[in-house]
Amino acid sequence: MRSYKNRSYVYTLNISSVLKSGVICIAALILIFSISGILTSFKPGYRVNSNLIHQATSQLSSKLLFQFLATDTQMINATISKGEKPSSISNLLLSLATNISFKDPRSFLGRELPGFTFFDSEILVAGEGTDFTNLPIESVPSDKVFNSKKDPNLKNTNDIDAETKPNEEKKPSSLSSVNKKTVFIYFTHTRESFLPYLDGVTDPNAAQHSKVNVTKVGEKLKEQLENQGIGTTIDKTDVQTKLLQKGWTYPQSYQESRELVQTAMTNNRGLHYFIDIHRDSRRKKDTTVSINGKSYAKIAFVIGGNNPNYEKNARLARELDKRLRTNYKGLSRGVLKKEGALTNGKFNQDLSANAFLIEIGGVDNTFEEMYRTTAALADVFSEYYWQAEKVNSNQSEPPAAK
Repeated sequence: MRSYKNRSYVYTLNISSVLKSGVICIAALILIFSISGILTSFKPGYRVNSNLIHQATSQLSSKLLFQFLATDTQMINATISKGEKPSSISNLLLSLATNISFKDPRSFLGRELPGFTFFDSEILVAGEGTDFTNLPIESVPSDKVFNSKKDPNLKNTNDIDAETKPNEEKKPSSLSSVNKKTVFIYFTHTRESFLPYLDGVTDPNAAQHSKVNVTKVGEKLKEQLENQGIGTTIDKTDVQTKLLQKGWTYPQSYQESRELVQTAMTNNRGLHYFIDIHRDSRRKKDTTVSINGKSYAKIAFVIGGNNPNYEKNARLARELDKRLRTNYKGLSRGVLKKEGALTNGKFNQDLSANAFLIEIGGVDNTFEEMYRTTAALADVFSEYYWQAEKVNSNQSEPPAAK
């Protein structure tokens, strides 16, 4: 036993403990590689490869490894910050196996409590007033609402088909691709609706309707994009009906809408931009802004971080967000990145480098407010689109935003 004193710390070095820990680590490594070697002799679908090992060990932080060694090595234990005791072996194993930490309630509440999935979000560009307290919330209808074959009664339907004046000065005078469809609009959560039009409904998660929903917003955006000379196609397939027919659940919505995008890409190779339209479940104070005395529904761009096109998708969203902030101050809530175990993480954006999900308004917004917003989006999108077309006129398809 030897003791070394340095300033206010006393380090006790137990040689036998160090050797013991080293032997255990070496034995564990030999066991892992031996098992991996055996498994690689199996057919490819059942082999353990480096990627699988990386995924398995990615949950094990350096701090966790440090604490694991500290449980049996006094020298390492002494270097842990004063007042921070190393976790027990049982807690370390629980954390490794389940990602649950008793020190962080989010780890075991995140899958059950709404709002905890915010911790799988990253704000790439913060819009005016945007922070982690007001990020978009996804509606998740109850099983009763999801399986219901009856829509709520409607009210206040006069402004659903309200007209919006196209911004003619933004329309290119000599360029048009109306006959060449390049933009594809679709809806993963097709039945997301709005409380001002649903009689007797007050719960945002119950704001669902088979006809009066976000598809109306998509129809208006299509009209406004074509007013700007941009050929646009829209798919209003009721994803929820498809899910019910297959016996699937609501979280499988992106799996179903993926088929819509893939079919569209197969049928029309000229499609270059893919927009999935949603509405937020946040209330009106977080989803509405006044611009020049008129009320607009705010926009939020959502990019999936778990896909190979992430960087390109994010650049496009950043570019559109920048133009919105320049021309329509306060309209954009910013660009958000979502990834991790508690969210989809792809949102079908791995299918194209020019894809984004957009939240237009919230559960309390009116169609009049949302139509003003889609007109603004059509303006800035057309600016970007025609600049890209002009610069890349000799290329077969426009690149992602730079």
